[in-house]
Amino acid sequence: MTTKQSVRFQRANFVVEDIDKALTFYRDILDFEVTFRKGHNPDSYSIPVFEIADGAELGFAILSLPGQPRVMALSEIKNVPLAPVPHPRRSAIVLDVADPDKVMAASAALGLKVYEEGRLQTHDGRIGREIGIVDFDDNLVVIYQIPDAQS
Repeated sequence: MTTKQSVRFQRANFVVEDIDKALTFYRDILDFEVTFRKGHNPDSYSIPVFEIADGAELGFAILSLPGQPRVMALSEIKNVPLAPVPHPRRSAIVLDVADPDKVMAASAALGLKVYEEGRLQTHDGRIGREIGIVDFDDNLVVIYQIPDAQS
């Protein structure tokens, strides 16, 4: 008999106003694959737990990366105004990327806010790069790279 872990991380989720627009960043730049997508469900559990106003139309997409199935989701909320995300931001996803320069350039070309690059020092002393990028809905994505060979 297999013992089940007490907790297993399933996925992160960001709320967006337009999934198709959001996918121009998450799919086309960050290389997530859409592995499941569905439209509005008026009985969705998301409505009460996200405290979504009456009249909203929901959409949902689950995203995967190679070897990392269903690690991200986008919940679309249309037809009701979304309040701006309060600052300081309360959440982010953090992604290890192979080519941060390519991601930064493509993100800037989409008109996304790309923060000035920072120096990353890991808990074990490795040095790398980190860059904050804000998506179309003011969700924060931090990308980083730690070179394999440290000098």
